Amino acid sequence: MKKTNILIVCTLSASMILAGCSSMSNTAKGGIIGGTSGAAVGAGVGALIGKGKGAAIGAAIGATVGTTAGVLIGKKMDKKKAELAAIEAAKVEDATDVNGLQAIKVTFDSGILFATNSSTLSSEAKASLSKFAQSISGDMTDTNITIYGHTDNTGTYEVNTKVSTARAESVANYLKSQGISASRLTTQGLAYDYPVADNSTAAGRAQNRRVEVYISANENMIKAAENGTLQ
Repeated sequence: MKKTNILIVCTLSASMILAGCSSMSNTAKGGIIGGTSGAAVGAGVGALIGKGKGAAIGAAIGATVGTTAGVLIGKKMDKKKAELAAIEAAKVEDATDVNGLQAIKVTFDSGILFATNSSTLSSEAKASLSKFAQSISGDMTDTNITIYGHTDNTGTYEVNTKVSTARAESVANYLKSQGISASRLTTQGLAYDYPVADNSTAAGRAQNRRVEVYISANENMIKAAENGTLQ
């Protein structure tokens, strides 16, 4: 069987497992994913959940992650998700990275973060991001942070790509000013490729103008989980 076909089969299998686990905690789901996915399968799951192009979360480690490590990372992510949920103007959800491990998705509404067609952070946005930075500075240093900027479909694709990129970079720059290492940060502008609402309505366009921040385990966290030393 060709590698492409193997990836498709494994991706669909992992996706069907996850589809029935919506009520499970990250700890439990982390065990399922960690025990069934290597780098190739994890990349497939990440691409599927992220809807493909430009939406990969985290960096592939090139090795299979065991069940026990997946459980420990899931437990870590559960704890941090609950803490981040207290930040005003931030929506916190589960995500899956390219290694098939549990991650955290934090969505900041651009209607709150930015003025129309602007990438300048408001004082309210800075306050929220300061709390976010503080939360991931102490016990989450062994994580990657991926920042995606999004727009509605008003204007040309080229303009929206620039705006979405500038918004993602504004968030990253502010996080760096709050002590987050640049080596942890990856940014990308996705224009209006990934709408979450109907762009034909004002309310839908407002929802699509957003910034998404993903927190995923880096290689150091994965190694600590595999060694049983992850706290």
